[in-house]
Amino acid sequence: MALRTPSPTSPAASGPPGHRAAAPRGRMARHLSVSTTPTRLRLLLTGLLLACLAWGAVGAWTVLQHASAAQDVVSTSEPLSLNAQQMYRSLSDAVVAGPNESLGDRQRYTADINQAATDLSNLNGAATSGSNRQLLASLAAISTALPVYTSYVSQAQSEYHLGYLLTGGSFMQVASEVMHLQLLPAAKTIYAQENAGLTAASARATGLPWIAVVVVLAIGIGFVLFRAQRWLWRSTHRRINYGLAVATAVLAACVLWLIVAFTVARADLQQGVGHGSGPAETLAQADIDAQQIRGDEILNLISRSGNASFLQDYHSVRGQLGPGPGTLLTEAAGSSPGGAGAQWASAAAHDVQAWYAVNDQVYRLDSESRYPTETQLVIGTGPTSSAAGFGRVETDLSHAIAADQVVFHSNATAGGNAFTGLEAGVIVAALLMALGCAWGLSVRLAEYR
Repeated sequence: MALRTPSPTSPAASGPPGHRAAAPRGRMARHLSVSTTPTRLRLLLTGLLLACLAWGAVGAWTVLQHASAAQDVVSTSEPLSLNAQQMYRSLSDAVVAGPNESLGDRQRYTADINQAATDLSNLNGAATSGSNRQLLASLAAISTALPVYTSYVSQAQSEYHLGYLLTGGSFMQVASEVMHLQLLPAAKTIYAQENAGLTAASARATGLPWIAVVVVLAIGIGFVLFRAQRWLWRSTHRRINYGLAVATAVLAACVLWLIVAFTVARADLQQGVGHGSGPAETLAQADIDAQQIRGDEILNLISRSGNASFLQDYHSVRGQLGPGPGTLLTEAAGSSPGGAGAQWASAAAHDVQAWYAVNDQVYRLDSESRYPTETQLVIGTGPTSSAAGFGRVETDLSHAIAADQVVFHSNATAGGNAFTGLEAGVIVAALLMALGCAWGLSVRLAEYR
């Protein structure tokens, strides 16, 4: 049987078995390897560009929100809260000046009414159709009732000039009802809402959620940049990809700036609230309570009704005014130890004790029906009168409130300034990161063309 000679063109003639099949597979593997690396580089480049730009957009928006809220605290919320606080205090103080005939008391009453009208005008100017309905209704109530109150007081003063006693049922009594039933409740509502607006703006400026999102996204992008550089190092045996290294450095610097700015702003704003607006709010309530004690004392003098409610109200308000554990004056003095506001609050706590002693004597005289002596003690101008004692307490509280407001404004301004330039910095950083990634990966891509 003849043996077949392998054909020169047969697989067996070309060499060892499997030799010709191995060559196409090697070329295909090399082709796939070459085509896969550029594809990975392009996908990595696209992903990094989108991530850098998205991070820049989110970061800039976050900084804008915090900076706007901090600016709102300084330029809008705090002034409106101050206007509402001043209006409430002015109206409370205007209760006590009507029946007195001294020039100083008349000037004080006029100043209180003018201040209340100015603050009301500012609050009305800031209110919009989209404002809270309760706020708009309260502003309208004061706008309507304030001229009514001043008209009654004017008529009461005219009666007083003619020699009529300001007894129960007089114009002064009616004016007091307008003040206590309409003006003060509306003013208290406005103050509460404007103060809530200040608290909300401060919370937006110091809130953590979006800042945390920006930092987490930055960490994620930084991790991707690190892995990409490590992969390129292993693939190309080049230790540094300068484009990706620049992007990483810019990201780290911008995140550090963001964290430092937010930390400083948060600390300043919290300092402003804790040692400024918070104590000022407490002192404002203490001032209102002092004015209520004084007002009850005068209304008791006017009414001559023997009604024990004024005495009961005096003891109740005195208990929350202080001094003493858990009282307004003690809380205000302890909120910023060593500060000017705390020193004035401590002075008020000292002066109010002497004033309480005079008030106790006033109500004792009233219970004994010794009205001429009571009248002289209540509305007299001597240094031991209730009017003089109230004036000292009022002066202390006014100085304390002013000092705390300075603390708040300076800290809130510093907190807002901490964000200066950061929004633009985040945008520029995102663009530099994108350019760095494009440059670093494009150089590697060019090697495969």
